[in-house]
Amino acid sequence: MEYVNLGRTGLKVSRICLGCMTYGRPPAPDEPKAGRHLWALSEHESQPFLRQALDLGINFWDTANVYSSGDSERVVGKFLKANTRREAMVIATKVHGVMREEPNGNGLSRKAILFELDQSLQRLQTDYIDLYQIHRWDYDTPIEETLEALHDAVKAGKVRYIGASSMYSWQFAKSLFLADLRGWTRFVSMQNHLNLIYREEEREMLPLCKDQGIAVIPWSPLARGRLTRPWQSEQTKRSETDRFGNTMYSRTEDDDKRVVERLTGIAEKRGVPQAQVALAWLLHKPEVTAPIVGATKPHHLDDAAAAVSLKLTPDEISALEESYAPHPVLGFN
Repeated sequence: MEYVNLGRTGLKVSRICLGCMTYGRPPAPDEPKAGRHLWALSEHESQPFLRQALDLGINFWDTANVYSSGDSERVVGKFLKANTRREAMVIATKVHGVMREEPNGNGLSRKAILFELDQSLQRLQTDYIDLYQIHRWDYDTPIEETLEALHDAVKAGKVRYIGASSMYSWQFAKSLFLADLRGWTRFVSMQNHLNLIYREEEREMLPLCKDQGIAVIPWSPLARGRLTRPWQSEQTKRSETDRFGNTMYSRTEDDDKRVVERLTGIAEKRGVPQAQVALAWLLHKPEVTAPIVGATKPHHLDDAAAAVSLKLTPDEISALEESYAPHPVLGFN
């Protein structure tokens, strides 16, 4: 495994980040589905993948308070407490989503952030979060209130660094400007939606991050599995039940098909899985620090780790990129 600095910070992270949305537990038959996924793994089922990530040297793990309604943080925290040293790991989590059906049960108000941070610390069984991220933009809360609350969390020693996730570039630029203007802690990372069949972030967000020294840690780097196999060759439990993913990728199928077919051809010529090529393409981008990769089968993490050392030629990169067509903006909500 390779390790690099998280943006302009001195924090060293693995070039693959373990995405922990899968780990927690699926909803019970009579339980509300909000915050839970039918394809989520139970604590027992999650253990082999968490262990595999440690064995591969992946020290950067990302979760969120809303994943499995808090159970993802519980599973991750319990495992790390029992199996490694806290100082060896970089734990990232997020705040914004609905945790309770009440007026202050979500969002980025000062009240919500400080309460949810303490809840995340308890579930993760740790005294501090390495990277605390806002999961989405909160249109109901002034960004000044959000930034000051995050700054106070850093000064209280509960958070080491702060990051953001999918939003418009002007929103992120405004946040960075205000933090500098007020002397508050600034965001060091952007967790955005980026993969071979969704490259709209290349227009403004990636250049902004490069200019500001912001780490880019893309989510859905394999497009919910669509980049891991020949075009529509099989259905998985996730592809059949992932309403969010199916909504994102359903309107551009002809364009996406051409990209995936190029990916399949290059992978076959290389004699490697498609996932390795798709992740290697992301990793060649100078702005990208660490794609966030989830795993439900052992080869998922093996492929991710192998992608770190897979170097694509300029011709292969051109072939992968030339069939791309513009997409609607996706993933900000």
